[in-house]
Amino acid sequence: MAERRLHGLQRVLGVNALVSTAYGNVGSSIYYALGLVAALALGLTPLVFILTGALFYCTATTYAEATAMYPEAGGASLFVRKAFNEFWSFFTAWAQMLNYVITIAISAFFAAGYFGGVGFPFFDSSPGNIIFAIVLIALLAALNVRGVNEAVNINVVLAVIDFLSQVAIVALGTVLVLDPDLVVANFRLLGEAPTWSQFLLAIPVGTVAYTGIETISNMAGEARDERRTIPASIKRVMIAVFVIYFTLPVIALSALPVTCEGGTCRTLLGVPSDEGGFATNPILGVVRTMDLGVLQIPAQIYVGILAVTILVAATNAGLLGVSRLVYSMGLYRQLPDQVRKLHPRFGTPYVGIVVFAAVACVAILPGQAEFLGSIYAFGAMLSFSMAHLAVIRLRVKAPGEERPYRSPGRVPIGGHDLPPFALLGIAGTGLSFLVVSVLDLTVGVAGVLWLAIGVGAYVVFRRRQGLDLTTTHMVAVPKPVTEHEAEYESVLVAFEARDFVPETMATAIRLAARRRRGIHVLALITVPSSSPLEARLPEAELAAQSIIEQARVQGGRRVTGHVEKVRAGQAGRLIVEEARQMRARAIILPLERRGGGASLFPKSVETVLADRPCRVILEARPDGQGATVDRARTVRTAG
Repeated sequence: MAERRLHGLQRVLGVNALVSTAYGNVGSSIYYALGLVAALALGLTPLVFILTGALFYCTATTYAEATAMYPEAGGASLFVRKAFNEFWSFFTAWAQMLNYVITIAISAFFAAGYFGGVGFPFFDSSPGNIIFAIVLIALLAALNVRGVNEAVNINVVLAVIDFLSQVAIVALGTVLVLDPDLVVANFRLLGEAPTWSQFLLAIPVGTVAYTGIETISNMAGEARDERRTIPASIKRVMIAVFVIYFTLPVIALSALPVTCEGGTCRTLLGVPSDEGGFATNPILGVVRTMDLGVLQIPAQIYVGILAVTILVAATNAGLLGVSRLVYSMGLYRQLPDQVRKLHPRFGTPYVGIVVFAAVACVAILPGQAEFLGSIYAFGAMLSFSMAHLAVIRLRVKAPGEERPYRSPGRVPIGGHDLPPFALLGIAGTGLSFLVVSVLDLTVGVAGVLWLAIGVGAYVVFRRRQGLDLTTTHMVAVPKPVTEHEAEYESVLVAFEARDFVPETMATAIRLAARRRRGIHVLALITVPSSSPLEARLPEAELAAQSIIEQARVQGGRRVTGHVEKVRAGQAGRLIVEEARQMRARAIILPLERRGGGASLFPKSVETVLADRPCRVILEARPDGQGATVDRARTVRTAG
């Protein structure tokens, strides 16, 4: 009998799934970052994106090293917990929460701008864009409370379409509008247009372009072969991001160049729509300047619809990030249990989703996109700085700990090998944090107020719980009883929670009886993306355990079983891995019936059939007969 692995996050996501999800978040930000940066940096916008790209590279190597060391959800707050203590972990998590809230707000706000740009002008300016954004956030919050399931395959498709569309815009722009002399001439205006203060402020604001760097880190607990896939995923995201962010701004400034009148310089990329500019939909503005002939109008509509779709997905990703971060903070007793409380029916942290979605709506009310970009920079630079500090501290605190990936290079200081890119990163993000706090006092006051509210609430909560501020205390979460593995070379049967099919079990019993094999039942619970995969779902867990008990009653002592939680679309991969681990001689699955009845997800059945490590039997009829697929890929339909 082999010992079963511990229950927990199922590591089923590969490099492509991680890259597509991360690029879906990072790549979406070009749709608003371009306008925010151009309003400040004017003709120096391409240079700003190159500088922020350097900061992104430093930060990405930091996240790659720390996430490979600790492949769990949590991102920067997890790294800081390992390096320092619980108070600083909360401090970092609260800055991350600000990032998520502003991501929700700014993505929804600019989705309204692009929607208005394709034929609905009311939503392209105030108050239409505010109304659109708030309604969108409310609808997505309601969907996340119900437990929206986010399919990885959809993320892949959207990310690929988005990247290829952006590459196409760059390619067309290079042919139709690129003016290298104009781009070079803009660099001579530094100090005047933009001024030095505008240029320096544009750099931290430009970091809004890299929204989503936390995404891969927060999905680390669900990554397959995480020590290899996490660094590889981050590298691929960096390459894809640099391809776009180092080229598209050059095209944009050629299409909508800087003009100066009466001592005032501007580019239509950063001018509001009511003044004839494209601040709320800059990529759409770039496409409008291209002479595409009969394809002009279709191209504009396509880009507008694509931008709305991507930004809605980014808004939802922010809400997903909030839900997981709220649950994690509650689990570590950084927030009251009421905030991370799961909905009794849907199993989602509905209180946290509603509260922080409301905060995002409040942030939108002034209708100031520039403020949203700057306040995001405040939170991002703070959390990135803490991540860099954590990696530097871990090199000193735990030099001998295994590091599957090490940030390139080494700087020997005091007998320790410190990571040079983390040192450069902390210098860059730290200075950017000071710049955005000092040069924009409104942002500085709002950011400090946010931190003060969070720290004050943390201190009061921990004192009331009788806990000190620095020691890690986790909420005790009961876990399903760990069982012993079914015998090697047994039969694996998989059911969805609440969908026990006696006929499928009868087929397994007959097959096992021929060779005196054991039967192992895998009861699957699909967890909505808006909930952490480790979240407790009492009703579903009881239903899944009931399936195992029913199987035992029907099959006797030879039957073992356990419950696993999985994301939508990942059940098939989990079944295949389970079969390989236990060396199953056959997999038996219930197949969908007409007129209702139990079924495993059809997509999961396809995955099992494509990657099967052994014979597969699909039980499709009450009499126990069905389709059999063996290693030789022959198919026999009985009956």
